[in-house]
Amino acid sequence: MDVISSVLGFIGTLLGYVMWLCFKIFKDYGVAIIFFTLLTKVIMFPISLLVQKNSIKMVKMKPELEALKYQYIDDKDAYFDAQNALYKKEKYSPMAGVWPLLLQLPIILGLIDVVYKPLKHLFHMPADVINAFVNKTAEIMNMSVDALGSSPQLKVVELIQNPEFVGQFRALSIGGYDTSSFVDKIASLNMNFFGINLAHIPSFTTIDLLFLVPVLAGLSALIMCIIQNKINVLQVEQNKLSQWGMTIFMIAFSTYFAFIVPTGVGLYWMWGNLFAIIVMYLVNIIYSPKKYIDYKALEELKRQTAADKEKNKRCKKLAKAYYKQFCRPENLEHMKLMFYAEGGGYYKYFSNIIDAVIEKSKLKIHYVTSDPDDPILENHHERIIPYYVDETRLISLMMKVEADMVVMTTPDLEKYHIKRSKVRRDVEYVYTDHGCTSINLTYRTGALDYFDTIFAVSPAQKEEVRAIEKLRGTSEKKIIEVGYGLIDNMIAAYESSEKTENEKKTILIAPSWQYDNIMDSCLDGLVEGLRKTGYRVIIRPHPQYIKRFPMRIKEIMEKYRDEFNEDFMIETDFSSNTTVYTADLLITDWSAIAYEYSFTTDKPTLFVNTQMKVVNRAYKKIKITPYDITARDIIGRSIEKDDIDKIGELATDLIENQASYSDQIHSEKESYFYNLGSSGEAAADYIISRLVKKKKKKQASSEQTAPDGTDSQNKIEPTA
Repeated sequence: MDVISSVLGFIGTLLGYVMWLCFKIFKDYGVAIIFFTLLTKVIMFPISLLVQKNSIKMVKMKPELEALKYQYIDDKDAYFDAQNALYKKEKYSPMAGVWPLLLQLPIILGLIDVVYKPLKHLFHMPADVINAFVNKTAEIMNMSVDALGSSPQLKVVELIQNPEFVGQFRALSIGGYDTSSFVDKIASLNMNFFGINLAHIPSFTTIDLLFLVPVLAGLSALIMCIIQNKINVLQVEQNKLSQWGMTIFMIAFSTYFAFIVPTGVGLYWMWGNLFAIIVMYLVNIIYSPKKYIDYKALEELKRQTAADKEKNKRCKKLAKAYYKQFCRPENLEHMKLMFYAEGGGYYKYFSNIIDAVIEKSKLKIHYVTSDPDDPILENHHERIIPYYVDETRLISLMMKVEADMVVMTTPDLEKYHIKRSKVRRDVEYVYTDHGCTSINLTYRTGALDYFDTIFAVSPAQKEEVRAIEKLRGTSEKKIIEVGYGLIDNMIAAYESSEKTENEKKTILIAPSWQYDNIMDSCLDGLVEGLRKTGYRVIIRPHPQYIKRFPMRIKEIMEKYRDEFNEDFMIETDFSSNTTVYTADLLITDWSAIAYEYSFTTDKPTLFVNTQMKVVNRAYKKIKITPYDITARDIIGRSIEKDDIDKIGELATDLIENQASYSDQIHSEKESYFYNLGSSGEAAADYIISRLVKKKKKKQASSEQTAPDGTDSQNKIEPTA
């Protein structure tokens, strides 16, 4: 407390000299306070400019920040890293907006000290004289000095300006000082302003002239906020509820604050609000937001946000109906096999498994999706029963599962929103990968700890799972050698398609949408180098990149608008994989499309070494090099961003030597994947056999069976 008092005293002394100068110039206490308020705004104006620039940067970055939230929705550490990198790139300071408040606080506290201590700050009286006057005041009022409260000097002024007591102060003898001259100065001090004593504190219960100051302080806050909501770069972006919420708060705070401090401070606060309006207009003239911010893109973002909110309302009703259907006792009782998908695009990872299960058994498949637009909800297959579940019901639904087996591509079971059943402890949870590379690199630490069974894509994945179990000391899971259904399906589709040689060699640029992807880090150099080769170049951004970075896509489209033709284009229609299948060379960064392309077509991929996406930052704790790294030199070649000027000659070399890579890639996929071409059957065989065993075990241990010993709702036995 002593330190705080000393700091406030020091600030009060500095402001006291400023106030003393204002008072000496204008000879009027109220006018001096108003000019003092203006002076503080002038002094702080450079900071106001800095805050304006910083605020513009914040609004300008808003679409990118929103995109980063989705991009790193499951990796907060990576999100904060990307956010900080963006702040650094834009030279944005999160603390800049706080500086005016931090500076305003000591100014207010210092001004209170000035108002409470006029003898010290306005007349620069010696401490001995001030103490003598204070002691005399306490004596006259028949109380101790401490009992005078926080404003003893104001009590001194009040008594000296009273003819009844002024003589007692003149009679004081204070160490050789001319007491009368000090008394005359104090007696001449006029602390009134339009009939209001600026040294007094207004009362909540007394309506008088003092009461007017808090009312005017609140009114000034209202005017300031109304204008602020229209022209302040940050407030303009707030919704009406937030704007008026802040307005009401500022009115209430300004009014209440002016009631608990001397009226002179309330006068300062009122004029501070009014001068803030002038400052807002000035900074908007000097740094106009319209020069720096793409408001059309922001409006599009707002429209999208509003549409998402409206969609969420509709989805809640839809989810409620499906949840009720899912939780029907008779439904839960007869549920044997359930699949869970995060989104509509995940069915492709289950499709061949589901097809094989339907072909090989009479099982009913319960398919839960978190996507209200998932095509599976329009499914009309009598043995596939779909459900939609929203985020608010997902945890509850998962905890009520009574199926014998749950198959999902979602990792981190039991760690976040996906929980194991609390109703049945013997539900078998099966993880099937939606990638074909390193589990250790691309998933969080312990992402598969709570699964019972893993459908492994490759021997490399099996080796990783066992190494992770050993490292973490977890029990061994069942690892079923299944393979990768998506590759099987893509190969089958490619082999059945008509193949024609391109008249002009075609290069497809298909990057990821992670941080530091090709689109953001080296697209210009890449395009420039490739177009010199005379090849046809197609840029195919990731669908999520287009969705999350509309401003960046707009910039790219605008930049190359006059150069687009049949040999150079950007493809944004993802309804077909034709360009993927027909390209002579794929260029990507760390996108899984490399494996889908090369293992489907047996053609090489050229990798650009952007910043590698690492979800598990402790991936090096097991001594296995991730396949994402080793595969780059097997199915193609890599190039550093710094060497992007050599991209043309490297692309030409890969295209001209495509045949030699073809054998190498074909051999790699034959040895890398389990059950290439029949992964769905391998998975289905395991699922059916396990469910048959579970059923037989239940029948053996339960006396409550149907008369014929079968479950008419779910026949598991193979059809053959």
